[in-house]
Amino acid sequence: MLRIAIQKSGRLQEDSLKLLKESGLHFNNGKDQLKAKADNFPVELLFLRDDDIPQYIEDQVADAGIVGENILIEKEKKNELIRRLDFAKCRLSIAIPRAETYTGSTWLQGKNIATSYPNIVRKFLKTKNIEAGIHEISGSVEIAPGIGLADAICDIVSSGSTLLSNGLKEVETVMTSEAVLIASPNLASEKKAVLNDLLFRIQSVQSAKNNKYILMNCPNEAIEKITQMIPGMKSPTIMPLGRPGWSSLHSVVNENDFWKKINQLKSYGAEGILVIPIEKMIV
Repeated sequence: MLRIAIQKSGRLQEDSLKLLKESGLHFNNGKDQLKAKADNFPVELLFLRDDDIPQYIEDQVADAGIVGENILIEKEKKNELIRRLDFAKCRLSIAIPRAETYTGSTWLQGKNIATSYPNIVRKFLKTKNIEAGIHEISGSVEIAPGIGLADAICDIVSSGSTLLSNGLKEVETVMTSEAVLIASPNLASEKKAVLNDLLFRIQSVQSAKNNKYILMNCPNEAIEKITQMIPGMKSPTIMPLGRPGWSSLHSVVNENDFWKKINQLKSYGAEGILVIPIEKMIV
């Protein structure tokens, strides 16, 4: 049984559970339940404070976990980063009062910075050769400049609306972060096998989200050009239509690439273009 720790509440928990369920795992977890077993896969979930997850993994209470990359780096525990999960994206940034004129990172020299991430901030300041005071606080970091506790803060930023409502402005990005799958570097072989199986499923889900199945009708003389533009996983599927000189071309394409290429496809005579979501994609 592989024990995976996830955040016990909040958006990271919701997205983590969504990913695991999309990967085919079925859980029956009720409200405020701290453990849940999958009924179709050898995995047990532990619902913990995200700050505690790296420590639980180092202590081998949990085998793996889903946390923000910022937490992984801040805690400096014996955890292995297995895969970035492409959700819960944010940045850890320095912010100062809006009335201040920021002249670059040297502005921080001799200032006091409030943060919940002292280790990350300390390393950032060292790379900039800046001496500054660090006040470690948890929760409501944004209020620190307003009550005179600090001159600046370093905290997680998503939309920036919280900074704005507290009279702050973002001036430096210390790091970008997203949800990551982490694990103990000392897993037993049977648990590694379960983790690898789960990782295979997660990769299939992520590949599907980044790609679309595309169908179009096109004149036969354009097939070679279209195939060069959207080759698919190996090569497109091409089937003749009842209309002479035309074929139906099926392929898989990255969604971002598709939107960049749609006008060129149309210029080659493609029409009746359909774009279909892919649930799972095994590559």
